[in-house]
Amino acid sequence: MNDTVKQATHFSATSKLKDYLQLIKPSLSIMVVFSSVISYLLAPKVVEYDLRMILLLFAAGMLVTGSANAINQVVEKDTDAVMMRTADRPVASGRMTVHEGWAFAIITGLVGVFLLGNYFNWLSAGMAAFSLFLYAFIYTPLKKVNAVAVLVGAVPGALPCLIGWAAGNDKLSAGGWVLFALQFLWQFPHFWAIAWIAHKDYSKAGFRLLPSEEGPTKYTALQTVIYSLLLIPVSAIPYFIGMSGIISLLIAMLANGFMILRCVRLYKKMDISSARQVMFGSYIYLPVVLMAFLVDKVG
Repeated sequence: MNDTVKQATHFSATSKLKDYLQLIKPSLSIMVVFSSVISYLLAPKVVEYDLRMILLLFAAGMLVTGSANAINQVVEKDTDAVMMRTADRPVASGRMTVHEGWAFAIITGLVGVFLLGNYFNWLSAGMAAFSLFLYAFIYTPLKKVNAVAVLVGAVPGALPCLIGWAAGNDKLSAGGWVLFALQFLWQFPHFWAIAWIAHKDYSKAGFRLLPSEEGPTKYTALQTVIYSLLLIPVSAIPYFIGMSGIISLLIAMLANGFMILRCVRLYKKMDISSARQVMFGSYIYLPVVLMAFLVDKVG
């Protein structure tokens, strides 16, 4: 009997842990926090790698991002429930109450902001709090109103770069803004590819996320090409401001060509397969370019 109770308790605890992890969206959060950590390491004042500080920044970023994702799932529980890709989320499926979701989001958000303020500076903490608010309370409800939500959502999506830079540099400067601009522009082909693939699901839930009201059209595909082209001058700026060297410039230009070709293919073929290539290509593009900047950091 005792063994049965222990097994049941273990199963319950494991299930609850999985639900909390699902609230955080670890794969998405890790990618967001990755850009923050790289931006921190790129800051001029960071001249050596302090593992403790890197881990603290990573933990703080995961908590703040996880809080935003948790609020998103609580607020969108009804729409999540009607979409195939999100119906199994903890709050949408009923495995977790709205109050529990809110409690988790508030605690993780407060702890994450405190870690940034206490161990780094309150500039980075303030920006993290602003990013959390903008994502959870402006972008999230706006998704059902107008496709401009993607533009609004790209701001908190790019702020981790500024947060990391401020955490390492104690102030905002040109390098941080360049990284912000790079991640801001990158999000448009990335997110529109996702919205293209999930268009039917999103439409069923009432989300309006593609630039064309008709859905996946030539206009939408053309927008992905335009934004991928805009990445060229932005990704070249780190070399010209002395932030990184010539090797990273060459890698960035190759990565840009890789992205542009995929977006052009989407424009020509207009199919989900091509959109999926843009999406996976974008997952490769950002870490490759950011890592190139870091490895080739000047000074």
